[in-house]
Amino acid sequence: MDEMTIRVEDLMTRKVTSLDCNDRLDLADDIMELGRFRHIPVLDGGKVVGVVSQRDLFRSALAFALGYGERAKRSLLRSLCVKDVMSQPVVTAERGMTIGDAARLMLRKKIGCLPVVENGGLVGVLTETDILRHVIEVEAGGLGAAGRARSTAARL
Repeated sequence: MDEMTIRVEDLMTRKVTSLDCNDRLDLADDIMELGRFRHIPVLDGGKVVGVVSQRDLFRSALAFALGYGERAKRSLLRSLCVKDVMSQPVVTAERGMTIGDAARLMLRKKIGCLPVVENGGLVGVLTETDILRHVIEVEAGGLGAAGRARSTAARL
C-alpha cells in the first residue's frame, strides 16, 4: 500500500470521546488526564463545532500558572464552558482524504488533530500520533495501515 492509497479512514481512531459545547471545562480537563488525550472534538446537536486541546486548557488555567494553586485552577475550569475556549472554526477531514493531504492540512493550519466527519456527523479523529505511528511502522517494515487495522480489531 503506497502513500497515495492510504486514506484517513485507514489510520483514524473510530471510537472517539467527544464533549458537548456546553460541558464545563473541568470535565474536559478530567477526560484528557484520565484518557491521556490531547484533543477532544466538541459537538453541538451532534455536529462538530470545535476542538478543545490541552493548549486551550493551559491558556484557560492561567490562574494556576500564576501560582494560585490547584484549587483556583479547578474553580476557574468549573466556571467556563468548553465553547468559551474551544478552537474554531473547526478544520475537519473526510474518510476518503489521503493521509498526505490530511498531514499537509494539519501542517498548514498548525493543528494536531482532524475530526473526521461524514454527513456532518463525527465518525473518527486523526491525530499527529496516528500519522507518526504509521510512518514508524512503514520505516520499520511493520504492519502498515491495513495490518494495523486488522491487529487492532483482533485485540478488541
